[in-house]
Amino acid sequence: MGYIDDAFAKLKSNLEITKTEQDLAKARHEAIRDYVKLHWDLADDFLTGSYRRDTKTKKLKDIDIFIVIDDEGSQAGYRDQAPIQVINALETLLRQKWSDASRDGMAVVIPYGGDDEVMSIDVVPAFDREGGGYFIPNPSAGGWIATNPKRHHELSIAKNADCGGKYVPFVKMIKGINRELGEPVSPSFLLEVIAQSLVKPPISRYQDEIVLFLATAAERIGDEWPDPAGLGGDVNAVMNATQKLVAVDALNQARVIAERAVDLEDEGQERAAYDEWKKLFGNRMTRP
Repeated sequence: MGYIDDAFAKLKSNLEITKTEQDLAKARHEAIRDYVKLHWDLADDFLTGSYRRDTKTKKLKDIDIFIVIDDEGSQAGYRDQAPIQVINALETLLRQKWSDASRDGMAVVIPYGGDDEVMSIDVVPAFDREGGGYFIPNPSAGGWIATNPKRHHELSIAKNADCGGKYVPFVKMIKGINRELGEPVSPSFLLEVIAQSLVKPPISRYQDEIVLFLATAAERIGDEWPDPAGLGGDVNAVMNATQKLVAVDALNQARVIAERAVDLEDEGQERAAYDEWKKLFGNRMTRP
């Protein structure tokens, strides 16, 4: 392998969650889940989001927990109430042990101060959905929305297997670029949804795949990108027209840098190519 190939191999390693980080995350999310189960009747509880799909980039800004309320338990009545009621009740419960817990959209967030890698944990209440998936509160719309994070996880596992284990590291790299750019693409899950569609096996060099992805994503960021589980609405619905234009511009600027890096590498100027890639990955890109 060449110098840049070695740099990308090290980048892949730098983006992986360490055992220390995993142990800290595990201790924290298990403590929260155990506490809720002690006070509420649950049908299930599990991790979800990019941490569960192994596509989370460091730092671990947040970890998502789904708590599925038992339809026949003491809290079953919340399903027939306004979604804000279950959010308020969950916040009240969690604040008894974590005083900084607070509502944030459809979740209650427990923050952790300092320089911890695990900065916060989001707890999302849910109910089973007949026919598969779950209903979660959508306070901003005053109702409930359907989703199926377990299906998202299954799709990610299958795609990664089809791509010889290179899909998940690739998604982490794309999300790492998005974070370095100030996260113009929101939510970051949108990048995973686009990658599910655009990335085809076999995955070649990460360098070339990144150039291709950035170019195509810039062209299609404004397209409709429905929930891969077939339940929710368009994943990019949270971005307005102006935000999509900003995302297009950022992706194109990143593409120009990536193309220049690949050209420099092809010309044998690998140190210069490394300097270009570092503009997209920041401190995550370290010399091999």
